[in-house]
Amino acid sequence: MNDNVTKASAVADAINTLLRNLVAKCTKSDGIRDYYYVGVIGYGGMGVASAFQGPLSNKHLVPIGVIGNTPARVEKRSKRIADGKGGFVERPYNFPVWFEEQAGGGTPMCAAFQLAVMVLKSWLVDHPHCFPPIVINITDGESTDGNPEEAANQLMSLASSDGQILLFNLLLSSFSQQVIAYPESPSELEDEFAKQLFRISSPLTSYLRRVLANEGYTVGEDSRGLVVHADLSLLIRFLDIGTRPANLPV
Repeated sequence: MNDNVTKASAVADAINTLLRNLVAKCTKSDGIRDYYYVGVIGYGGMGVASAFQGPLSNKHLVPIGVIGNTPARVEKRSKRIADGKGGFVERPYNFPVWFEEQAGGGTPMCAAFQLAVMVLKSWLVDHPHCFPPIVINITDGESTDGNPEEAANQLMSLASSDGQILLFNLLLSSFSQQVIAYPESPSELEDEFAKQLFRISSPLTSYLRRVLANEGYTVGEDSRGLVVHADLSLLIRFLDIGTRPANLPV
């Protein structure tokens, strides 16, 4: 099986799971409250564009209520649960899909950051007092359209009245390499690309450092929002932790 296709499928599944969880987190007795706006930018051999599909195609930032109500399609899946008698049963459930996998081509990371700058600069004009937007960049290789640092730094310079945008990076690994999570210094990283990702990763907020410490990670005041050589289970945890603003209403 093509490893790129396998990774692309798993990343798509992780993002759809994240969106499903965010919808559930924002669902109250009166419906889905728009605590979040969410965008998904895809970049690869097909270019750089919104990766939403179905009714949300070509949309860049969408209220979570709209996302919850307009998936591209809904799959029937099943999960194993305990039957209370020492065994398990399969229980069906609906799994909404907003984002389909795509693999192949280059890695135009500069163009992806430039699109994110354009989208968020416009959005911040209309939402100047929001919680600082969080951008999570998932990649499996180096940028193929130049050095992404200028565009990434431009992105991180954008701010609301509550603070600067947070940019977190996750490098997926195809091999059993040592995972490096939330490093405090580029000296902890063995290659130049990983060190470049460190330079364009935001420092963790005090809230996220507390969350990570409670989950068993060793983090310090200089830790960055970066994970190198992540596997897919860590990808899911990274997405979950990275989308936990401290001021989300309950």
